[in-house]
Amino acid sequence: MPMSDGLPFPVTITRVVQESPNVTTIYFDHAFSSKHGQFVMVWAPGIDEIPMALSYPDAITVQRVGDATTALVTKKPGEGIGIRGPFGNGFVIRGKTLAIAGGVGAAPLLRIGLEYPDVTFLLGARTAEELIFYDTLSSACDVRVATDDGSTGYHGYVAGLLNEINMDEYETIVVCGPDPMMRSVLKVLEGRNALDKSQFSMHRYMKCGVGLCGSCCVDPDGVCVCKDGPVFAGQMVIKSELGKYHRNAAGLKEI
Repeated sequence: MPMSDGLPFPVTITRVVQESPNVTTIYFDHAFSSKHGQFVMVWAPGIDEIPMALSYPDAITVQRVGDATTALVTKKPGEGIGIRGPFGNGFVIRGKTLAIAGGVGAAPLLRIGLEYPDVTFLLGARTAEELIFYDTLSSACDVRVATDDGSTGYHGYVAGLLNEINMDEYETIVVCGPDPMMRSVLKVLEGRNALDKSQFSMHRYMKCGVGLCGSCCVDPDGVCVCKDGPVFAGQMVIKSELGKYHRNAAGLKEI
């Protein structure tokens, strides 16, 4: 339910689930209607407002990386946060689907694996301890795992699992994860002529969430991740900055 007045919608935390040492799912007392892959701006009172994917209609999945995420993952049931949105576009799912996720990038793809009938889910993490949603997804779809250290599943990056995949079987390919992981997947898809059926969810620093501030613009086309994305076609992403550099809160390039 979009907020017509632009203000955060207050919700109360009902449950907190530790998914891995650094990732927590926070459930609240309101379910938001959204397209798979849309995001919300989450307000941690007194700290900051940051973009987060809805992992469930009534939950966000948070990786602890800074002040705002630390404030969120340390909250308890009964405490409040603010939700603004949902914003952006979402994934368009047609036919048999291949989902490729790295780390907390599994959050925007989770409902695709749970709600669509013919999904193969490639799930990557640095270690077995850091895999999230494996049990949940395994009950609903075909899940294949990769870990950087080889502690479970394929030993290597999740893109390596694509060696086992016949791209011709899939009508839709959806991808989300860290930039270097998505760039490696992009290169494989390009080499196997599968870019035209791929969609990538990009994450960038955001302030407004509605395309006004320009902090989440992507080179070279100048599209805004918040307004024009966060989901983009593979043909657009392959020519972008993804995996090469990004911009910090001051707009400066960071490799």
